[in-house]
Amino acid sequence: MEKKHGKTQLLLLEDVANLGKKGELASAKPGFVRNFLLPQKKAVIADKRTIRMQERLQEERAKQAVEDKKESQALALRLKEKTLTIKVKNDSQGHLYGSVSVIDIVNILEEQEGITIERKNVVLPKPLKMVGVFDIELRLKEDVPATFKLKIDGETKVQEVKPKVEVIEEGQEEKSPEEALEAQPEAMEDLPMRSEREKEMKEELDERSKE
Repeated sequence: MEKKHGKTQLLLLEDVANLGKKGELASAKPGFVRNFLLPQKKAVIADKRTIRMQERLQEERAKQAVEDKKESQALALRLKEKTLTIKVKNDSQGHLYGSVSVIDIVNILEEQEGITIERKNVVLPKPLKMVGVFDIELRLKEDVPATFKLKIDGETKVQEVKPKVEVIEEGQEEKSPEEALEAQPEAMEDLPMRSEREKEMKEELDERSKE
């Protein structure tokens, strides 16, 4: 096992983020090599035997790069005119309860378009926290750029106001506010007349009782 400045020299069998591409020589810390790269068969220790593999691996990588680039360009063209939609609860000012993050965008593409990408392919400086339409930037395989529009629709809950229902008895006609006001003075005017009639009836009864 060859080491350089405390790191292990490797020949990469696959593309490894932040390390290198298939067929390239790279160096990594022993713990990362022992616990990840070797068990996952993403690399082998660089020695005279494995160095002879490098040319073949680089040829394979070059062919794969052509295919990956072609696939990414087709995907970018497909997404160019797309507007995908997600519904999120929000307040009356348009602020979301929560946010739309990178993982949400990955899931939206998978669920709505059947497109599988990794979180590292999404270029989103910060989560989205407002309703509206946003341009989403992607960085696909072979660094092919792509964009699509994401429409965030709000789900503002409007409190239902129940109308006040006035029960009107059968045979009773509903009066307009004007009619109700006009009826009040008439009722007040009737009071003295009723009192006078009641007084006359009482006097008549008293007269009869004396006979």
